[in-house]
Amino acid sequence: MDRKSPSPLLIIALTLSAAIAAWGIADPHGLGRLATAAVETQFSSRGWFIMLEVSGLLFVAIYLAFSRFGDIRLGTDTSEPEFSTPVWIAMLFAAGMGVGLLFYGTAEPLTHFELLQNYSDDAEAASHAMFVTYLNWGFHAWAIYGIVALVIAYFAYRKGRALLLSAPLLAALGEARWVKALGWVFDLLSIVAIAVGLAGSMAMGVFQIQTGVAGLIGVEQPDRLTLPIFGALCIAFIIPLRRDLGDGMALLSNAAMLIAVGLMIYLLIFGPTSYVMDDIVSGFGRYLFGVLPAGFSTAGFFDQKIVNWFHSWTLNYMIWWLAWSPFVGIFIARISRGRTIREFLIGVIVTPTLFSILWFGIFGGLGFFDTLRQDGTLAAVNAENLDATTFALLEKFPLDGLTRTATVLAAFLFVVTSVVSAGFTLAMIGAGGDENPSPRIRTIWGGILGALGLAMILVGDIGLVRSIIALSAIAFVFIVPVLVVCLFKSLTKEENA
Repeated sequence: MDRKSPSPLLIIALTLSAAIAAWGIADPHGLGRLATAAVETQFSSRGWFIMLEVSGLLFVAIYLAFSRFGDIRLGTDTSEPEFSTPVWIAMLFAAGMGVGLLFYGTAEPLTHFELLQNYSDDAEAASHAMFVTYLNWGFHAWAIYGIVALVIAYFAYRKGRALLLSAPLLAALGEARWVKALGWVFDLLSIVAIAVGLAGSMAMGVFQIQTGVAGLIGVEQPDRLTLPIFGALCIAFIIPLRRDLGDGMALLSNAAMLIAVGLMIYLLIFGPTSYVMDDIVSGFGRYLFGVLPAGFSTAGFFDQKIVNWFHSWTLNYMIWWLAWSPFVGIFIARISRGRTIREFLIGVIVTPTLFSILWFGIFGGLGFFDTLRQDGTLAAVNAENLDATTFALLEKFPLDGLTRTATVLAAFLFVVTSVVSAGFTLAMIGAGGDENPSPRIRTIWGGILGALGLAMILVGDIGLVRSIIALSAIAFVFIVPVLVVCLFKSLTKEENA
């Protein structure tokens, strides 16, 4: 049993996170409205900076992967990876985006299409809707994760520092009092962003799971299942939180990814395969040659409807990935010791992006096939309830009872893996970067995350939940560039040594 006294950072972080959870439970709509107003103010005044930053991170990743620094190993020169490459990719992917893919696979492209068809013909609107979806989930998102993870892993395993956001500052700028104070603030803000961001994902997962279960068992009001499903999730994530990371997280993430991949292949084979593959190939080409200039888009010259759409989707996603970057970054760093910078960046950025393109290409392509070639029922369902879109798609295929059950199970596992990895990461930060924090502290964080998740569920509206997540990440718009500067300063010093 861990008998060390809890650090001031841990006490303050637990208290602050618990206070946010209490506020959300007591006045969920008040919290949501405040977050929405604050985030919209930031987006209107600094949206250009956010897009400039995330595009800059992608260019930094490209440079590092193919520069002389790419051969540097995250660890000693003889270090070997702890996990095999397939397990490593499954773990980072499940932690980074899992349940969001199930939730938005068909829903997001159709939502973009609904707006864009007012500005062009249906074919062009569908093509651009897929492009925007790829932009939101592709290279930029994983460049944010990859660069933050790289900074943390480099200083932890190459320079012998802790797995903390404060570590790069202390290593690159020294141990002055102001540097320590700034580093402490970085760690505290990372804890809040991780806790709030994960809670929002938990709420989104619960909404989708309850919709799927309600359809399977014939319950007309899915919200009657909210608390039972939430309780089952809490029980499910507490167990692996008390086990070794490799035993719990690897097993759950592998199972979730196998289900997701099986579901994707099934739909591709039994759906209109040629139509979907045409969509994927043309969409990938358009994305590949348009992604870099699109990263500098701000929608500033368009009408207010387009500006609001850009803020609600692309800009919100970029800030969402920034909110998750401390959590996913620290977690990816923890499982990536022994890999070279080149191997790390290609694995973290390219592989999940290609999977996302396949995923949205299949689910989105099937949605457009129904909308443009069949009866259009999916678009109608999507306009009414995003939670139900994926299940409405599956109902159009054979064995829909089995596939809907598999989707519910995958969503459940993705939420559990996210909470487990977040709880582990929060415990590591609170324990000063300890790579194996005590099960007791991990369990306490699991309870806090559960309370925050309940607060997000009570908010009820996905748009408000996303605004709360975005609010928790505003500070990271300014923190991440500082981390990048610290990385280059240390890399240059190492090269000249």
